[in-house]
Formats: sequence, C-alpha cells, structure tokens
Amino acid sequence: MTTTRKAYPSDLDDETYIFMLPYFLLAPEDAHQRKYPIREVLNAAIWIGRTGSQWEYLPNDFPPYKIVHQQLMRWYERGCFENLAHDLRSLVREDALKEGVPTVALVDSRTLQSTPESGGRAGYDGGKRRKGSKIHAAVDTMGNVIALLVSSANEQDREQVYEVCREVQQITGDNIDVVIADEGYTGEQAEIDAAVNGVDLVVVKRPSGAQGFILLPLRWVVERTFAWKARFRRLSRDLERLESSLLGFHWLAVSITLIHKLQPILGSLA
Repeated sequence: MTTTRKAYPSDLDDETYIFMLPYFLLAPEDAHQRKYPIREVLNAAIWIGRTGSQWEYLPNDFPPYKIVHQQLMRWYERGCFENLAHDLRSLVREDALKEGVPTVALVDSRTLQSTPESGGRAGYDGGKRRKGSKIHAAVDTMGNVIALLVSSANEQDREQVYEVCREVQQITGDNIDVVIADEGYTGEQAEIDAAVNGVDLVVVKRPSGAQGFILLPLRWVVERTFAWKARFRRLSRDLERLESSLLGFHWLAVSITLIHKLQPILGSLA
C-alpha cells in the first residue's frame, strides 16, 4: 500500500518487507478486519525497538500505538520474530559457506537495569552491582543468536546451564556438541547439567595473574552480539512488564540485525 507519510531510517524497504511478510501473516493480508497495513505496523514496531520510545510517543503518522502494541504482542506470542531469526541464521551461515545448523555454541549473560515496569522479576546482581534482569544468550561462532532466556539478575549464570543447553538442542535438533562459556559457568553441577543434554561444557578462563582487559578466544563473540543489540535502545534497560515482551524485542533486534547481514542477497530471496 502506497503511503505519503514521513519516511524513517528504520522503515523496511520493498525487498525486505516482501521477504519478511510470510512470517507475520496470522490472518490474510486483505482480511476484512485489518484496518492498517502490516508493513506500517512492522515499521512502527521496529521504530519503537530502535528508538526505545514510550508507546504513547509513537509518531502520529504510524498506526495508533495501541493497535501496534496489540499486534506486536500477538506476533511475540506466536514466535514470529523468533522463527524469522532462526531461518535467517541458517541463511547467513550458508552465505558464509558454513553448515546451516551449528555444532558449537557460546553462552554468556547481560544484566539489564530494572525499571518500574519490570520490577517484579528484578534481582540484584552483585558482580555488576545492578538490580534488574539477566538476558542469557547462546550464539554460534559467527555471533548469530541461537537461543535467549530471561532470569532474575541475582541468579548465577551456572544455574541456567541446563535450560540454555536444553533450548539450544531443541532448536538445533540436538546438533550442538560443545558449549563455550566464561568462568561464571564453572562448577561440577554445570558440567552435569550440560552433559544431560549431550553437551560438553568448555570454560575459557583468564590467564592466572592477568590484569585489565584480555581478549580471550571465542568469548568476545558473545560480547559483540550484545553490542549489536545495544543499537536497539529498547534493550538498553528492562522496560517490559512481561518476560515475553522482553524476549520478543530481543528477537526483533536479532531479526533486523540478520536482515542487514543478508541485504546484498535479499533481492534474490524475496
């Protein structure tokens, strides 16, 4: 549908929209109850993710914010962005001449500062000296996200090993052989939790006596992934009341990041 509204940098171009559309058609595009084009709702959702704006400040030339919010929650509930991200990850890997499904995953966590909206699940992270929620990410060796989990920030990373490994195996069809982690995942129980899921947990440690920043093998890949997500200001703090919304905005960010990686070949895929 042609529109004369102001163009925003976050707007989807024609090729990207055509490629993404099948993942978001919960009802036919021309369904009688549909008042606003899917493209405009998607553009509005991405604008919110990019800018971190409050919903009420969504520009008036987008559909009404309540419409956008309701539709976005439906997409999150159905895993639309997550499904898109999994398919995009395979395409990005194949474009790099790798197998579509990884065999190695890297895990780490990031603590998001709590807000009044997220206060119910917030906990205090003594290491980061911050109250909030933890996002646990498992990525492949290229930094493409495989799985995401949320926990209270007071929970230790090693306590999430079972759930993280179970999730990556479920998503990859039990294809992950090795999970690489930092010293926060050290412990006999963590190794057992990984082994139960058919995974060998490898902890990469800092050299003894080392001080300051040291670039450790492969561990930097996860940190780079978190840096990519930091470009989406909605993820700068835990601004969501629901855990599903927090994960949903992360999957939105993952999808758009992967879309940009595929931009040179997207026209032939659409």
